[in-house]
Amino acid sequence: MIQRFLAPLALAMNILLTPVLAPAAALAQPVPYQIETIAEGLNHPWSIAFLPDGDMLVTERSGQLRRISAGQLVDEPITGVPEVFEQSQGGLFDIVLDPAFEANGVVFLTYAWGASDANGTRLVRARLDGDTLVDPEILFTPNRLKNTMVHYGGRLTLLPDGTLLLAVGDGFDFREQAQVTTNHLGSFIRLNEDGSVPEDNPFYGRDGVLQEIFSIGHRNPQGLVVDPVTGRIFSHEHGPAGGDELNLIEPGANYGWPIATFGMDYDGALVTPYTEYPGMRQPLVVWVPSIAPSGLAIYRGDMFPEWVGDIFVGALIAGDAPDGIGGHVRRVDMDETVVLDQEILFAEIGARIRDIRVAPDGSLFILTDEDHGRVLRIHRVE
Repeated sequence: MIQRFLAPLALAMNILLTPVLAPAAALAQPVPYQIETIAEGLNHPWSIAFLPDGDMLVTERSGQLRRISAGQLVDEPITGVPEVFEQSQGGLFDIVLDPAFEANGVVFLTYAWGASDANGTRLVRARLDGDTLVDPEILFTPNRLKNTMVHYGGRLTLLPDGTLLLAVGDGFDFREQAQVTTNHLGSFIRLNEDGSVPEDNPFYGRDGVLQEIFSIGHRNPQGLVVDPVTGRIFSHEHGPAGGDELNLIEPGANYGWPIATFGMDYDGALVTPYTEYPGMRQPLVVWVPSIAPSGLAIYRGDMFPEWVGDIFVGALIAGDAPDGIGGHVRRVDMDETVVLDQEILFAEIGARIRDIRVAPDGSLFILTDEDHGRVLRIHRVE
């Protein structure tokens, strides 16, 4: 209870309260790695998917879907990509392969759709035929569009049961709507692969709640991953000035925004006096000041056994990194759902990190958020 009253002072003095961690530490025995450039010259790459034949698909925020084949970026983009609304934070976002992709070629894409006065986060299903997307099907469009060009969310993942989980941001100017269950802003959405609503959704059959809502109280989720071993769902989201969060996502839960947060408004005013509130979930980690998390992976590979079970978070800005380090990766040392420590990695990249993924061979792939963005591979060296 005392946290509620100490929060403004703590934020002003940059004190980290539970569950906030101390600044990231350095490893006692660094893991040997090398950073290799796979591709460059992409327009703000946003997400990557690994194809069964070894090729990769990369989304560019500007609306193109690119193929990397035999270690080379193919000059011509994939055709048939839906037209996106590319303004500010809007554009083409995530790409996820159907588990049966090798047989059916199905991919799922998320993107900003609409116009400046009415836009939102859309989910589409299509089939990759050679270098063309065909048979597009719109699976989701939010029931409330917004006139802001930020806070789309846009991250997507497949759950172990084959359903889809989509993050939808609060639209910035509509933050109170993240607590309203009759619209989609500030929520996670769970759908079947055909866009229908699973009957085991947490609010299914309940009056006054959209049936597709999985959880509420989110600001701008920019990372989403399912642990392939445990099935646990992790996500992170941007706070305002401070208060970025790493959360364990569970059905029907309320994650507090904007009633409870460790962040402050950008003008220094309080968003709320509460850092916690009855009935609302507390984050596993809070970053004050912000690191602007983007991209999320949980390591279950063989290449780096020291990191198995740990969470990797891309950072767009420096946050509390030492010596003014810009974009980097945070390794969150995990024991199941217990956070043990943090570590700053790969700061030598010297760029904003938009996405991080674990490749089939256990290496890490990183996308840099730049006009001439890069696809980087991190592999072990001895």
